[in-house]
Amino acid sequence: MPRVFVQGNPVGYYPRYAPEAGRGAVRRITEVGEEVLHKPCRDVTEFGPDLAALIDDMFRTMYVAEGAGLAANQVGVDLRLFVYDCPDDDGVRHVGHIVNPVLETPTGERRLLDEGEGCLSVPGAVMAVPRPDRAVVRGQDRNGRPVVIEGTGYFARCLAHETDHTDGRLYLDRLSKRERKDALRQMTDRRDEVYARRAAKETAFGGA
Repeated sequence: MPRVFVQGNPVGYYPRYAPEAGRGAVRRITEVGEEVLHKPCRDVTEFGPDLAALIDDMFRTMYVAEGAGLAANQVGVDLRLFVYDCPDDDGVRHVGHIVNPVLETPTGERRLLDEGEGCLSVPGAVMAVPRPDRAVVRGQDRNGRPVVIEGTGYFARCLAHETDHTDGRLYLDRLSKRERKDALRQMTDRRDEVYARRAAKETAFGGA
């Protein structure tokens, strides 16, 4: 089986970082409580150089923050879009972007996996969140062409998590009040450490 899929298609070779990151600039990542994270995003209706540049920036920002996915509202842009570079449970790497994503409920048998989940907009916190072990997301690419991305295991969790972002929903919204308090406490305790690591990563990534 191929070890890397780009935009859902198998490739024989792929670099450590998506080429988009080399063209992009690092943007500030928004945090829980900021309005742009807590409302549904607007559909993308214009496909052109501005959208391509945003995708480039999002890839670079995601890598610097050591994330597996990043939605546009996490860099303050109110658009339905996310990028990802994420393994599944079999170690297969999935890389790409999805514009105007719609998460479908897979047909047939499925399981809920109650595993740890974090978010770049809730820096330092990790909580167990139940998610289906399979996910299908339909949308478009940067040129407006239709794409369908399927994932299992950890990658399915990534697809669901990022699509939630475009709907104005954080994983904290899936937790109980007590669990949410725990997550925010973790964030308070670890936030400075996370930001120090991001700053060091940005410096090291400068030549990538």
